Amino acid sequence: MPASYAYLGPEGTFTEVALRTLPEAATRELIPYVSVQSALDAVRVGDAEAAFVPIENSVEGGITTTLDELVAGDPLMIYREVLLSITFALLVRPGTELSGIKTVTAHPAAQPQVRNWLRANLPDALWESSASNADGARLVQEGRYDAAFAGEFAAARYGLRALETGIHDAENAQTRFVLVGRPARPAAPTGADKTSVVLWQRDDHPGTLRDLLGEFATRGINLMLLQSRPTGAGIGNYCFCVDAEGHISDRRVADALRGLKRICLEVRYLGSYPRADIGVDGARPLHPGTSDAEFTEASDWVARWQDGRF
Repeated sequence: MPASYAYLGPEGTFTEVALRTLPEAATRELIPYVSVQSALDAVRVGDAEAAFVPIENSVEGGITTTLDELVAGDPLMIYREVLLSITFALLVRPGTELSGIKTVTAHPAAQPQVRNWLRANLPDALWESSASNADGARLVQEGRYDAAFAGEFAAARYGLRALETGIHDAENAQTRFVLVGRPARPAAPTGADKTSVVLWQRDDHPGTLRDLLGEFATRGINLMLLQSRPTGAGIGNYCFCVDAEGHISDRRVADALRGLKRICLEVRYLGSYPRADIGVDGARPLHPGTSDAEFTEASDWVARWQDGRF
């Protein structure tokens, strides 16, 4: 396996900036790809050890392109996550002023984060999406568009200038990125972990989603992401992408996954990995009755009665 990480390129994306915060990135060749799909496919075919891609932002929620790629195709697993605070700059060619901007571009996930600014400052500008924010900057450099929303750090890379900086409609906006590789044994639990799965309902009946969520709720497991995605099998057919607190080695999480495996048509395990938003000291206390010790005690109690050991 090549010692390389694929990432959503080209050079100068927020994805690259977030990737370089990982210590192991310094020992890998970092290769930009034109799309999330192509970066993940590089892992699937063995051209890269792992891929680093955006998966969620605090304004619009899950990045559907990434979620759909993890739902479909050969299985992949998440091993790390990174949170990056996001503010945009409006990048233009030298000499361009605000009054001369008729077309703007950026990644589709950027639009909800700059929509109000755009409406207030460039209400007549035509928006067209690009493969990434840095790719939008490249297209401005080539003269395809008048301006691009991207990181200010991308300006020098593409010979542009930042006409406006600090652009964001929501304070403290963040994007979550994940390091994705081929399925393997999860890393050891840290005490502040997250487990990601995709769930397919067996059939459509009243209370289906309640049944799925109940497997987590009855074991005191908090959910951090719940997003439905169409399966492609027709209107009304959905699977559910879930991020839950805890690690697959935790008894409560493993027990919930066993329950889900029994009642779901399919469960795709996407990994257990350290949370980026908190450290071990910041992990919430476990709900009473859900610790590993309490699960072990309950199992032992049942076993004693089964064996007639009163």
